[in-house]
Amino acid sequence: MTEETPGFEEKPDVPSGATPDDAEPKADSPTAEESAPAGDANQTAGLVAQLDQVRTALGERTADLQRLQAEYQNYRRRVERDRIAVKEIAIANLLTELLPVLDDIGRAREHGELVGGFKSVAESLETVAAKMGLQQFGKEGEPFDPTIHEALMHSYAPDVTETTCVAILQPGYRIGERTIRPARVAVAEPQPGAQTVKAEDAEKGDDKESGGPDEG
Repeated sequence: MTEETPGFEEKPDVPSGATPDDAEPKADSPTAEESAPAGDANQTAGLVAQLDQVRTALGERTADLQRLQAEYQNYRRRVERDRIAVKEIAIANLLTELLPVLDDIGRAREHGELVGGFKSVAESLETVAAKMGLQQFGKEGEPFDPTIHEALMHSYAPDVTETTCVAILQPGYRIGERTIRPARVAVAEPQPGAQTVKAEDAEKGDDKESGGPDEG
């Protein structure tokens, strides 16, 4: 039987390298569960701030891209419009130079001289000009329009009720809505006093049909 030495008490075993204070947890130090929520909140706030920055940058880049795309579309439309305008001007200049030749062909046709090989060449030239958009206008009997007609001769006629083209001295030509040469015409206006005479004749005719004017 082992004898106990008086004045000594048994103490719990302490791991080597550990101090007595490490054996018991400190009451004032926070636990892992208490410090975790604060760290997560800070991390979430940082992510939200970064997301807002990314969204702002994305919005700015999108606006820049849309602006550049709109400017490019406007540039393309402007270039296409200028290209069409230059093409129309070039065609109009070329056809304007051919108008004297077309006038000669028309005069030859009127005099019966458009025969043989000359007729074939002339018709081919007229066909090509028509394909390029050239249109001839000007007819006898149509009302005079100063925007498309050029009056070279003037007279009066009892059988017209308005200023009328009575002869086409030189046909006009247009490309689409653009007139490249007005039609040169001779015009006739109503004879002065003709309307008054016609009105009086109409009144006399009405009187005859109704049995004449009432007597006494």
